[in-house]
Amino acid sequence: MKTILITGATGLIGSKLSKECIEDGMTVHYLTTNKNKIETKENYKGFYWSPYEGEIDEKAFDGVSAIINLVGATIANRWTERYKKVILDSRVKTANLILETLKNIDHSVNHFISSSGVSVYPHSETKLYTEESTEVDNSFLAQVVVAWEAAADQFISLGIDVVKVRTGVVFSGEDGALPKLVKPVKMGMGAPLGNGKQWLSWIHIDDIVGVYMHIMKHKLEGVYNAVAPTPINNRKITKLIAHKLDMPMLLPNVPAFMLKLLLGEMAVLVLEGQIVSPKKIEEQGYKFAFFNVESALKDLL
Repeated sequence: MKTILITGATGLIGSKLSKECIEDGMTVHYLTTNKNKIETKENYKGFYWSPYEGEIDEKAFDGVSAIINLVGATIANRWTERYKKVILDSRVKTANLILETLKNIDHSVNHFISSSGVSVYPHSETKLYTEESTEVDNSFLAQVVVAWEAAADQFISLGIDVVKVRTGVVFSGEDGALPKLVKPVKMGMGAPLGNGKQWLSWIHIDDIVGVYMHIMKHKLEGVYNAVAPTPINNRKITKLIAHKLDMPMLLPNVPAFMLKLLLGEMAVLVLEGQIVSPKKIEEQGYKFAFFNVESALKDLL
């Protein structure tokens, strides 16, 4: 029975992924900063860590062959200078602590799979980005992704295969971006944001879990874009949600300057986007369960 270690195991992706791994016959170890969330079931075991104190329970690595690193503070809180540091440190310091621990213990880890983001690619309404694209945006989020992936690449020095999963906007009915898109439409206040032409490279929650499982089972290495094959722009998805909920779209576009006043630097999350291709993971045999937005909305709404 394979044993894997998941960080961020209680989050949106981590909780679904943990369940999928257990159903597949694996044992899941997970790290938590909350001692009250430590469970000791036969196939689901929690271990305490405090990345900012440099503390980690080394028993978490017993028998582990793969680490799936999903930990990271949400980017949906207001970006003060202090919170921007939290966003960065929660991704880099955590990876560094795992790395330093592995250097000092006997372990069986041979695969390190790290979450990453498509926000590394520059905003564009026309360019298609693949894993071979070398352009890097000059935004704060792109800087985070560069540091995040550099932290992951350090594991190569230990002879561990490394994968970086550049994740798009994850659609789930429970949490994340989709409920935030749905809420104003339900209130009769649905409207495109900015010019409405900004692209959203999205992925259904079942597919992001499926991508991680596929990468782990097939021992893949390198960078993979985890997005559905059919990106959609802001105007169209707003209209699709309104149609699905049988709600009118009466309001004009929300001006970009207003969103910048309300959200500050964080407005890039809704005003900018990228057209990202998942062709590489498809070429490795992954079949998307939710190929287009219409099928995803039908499943989640």
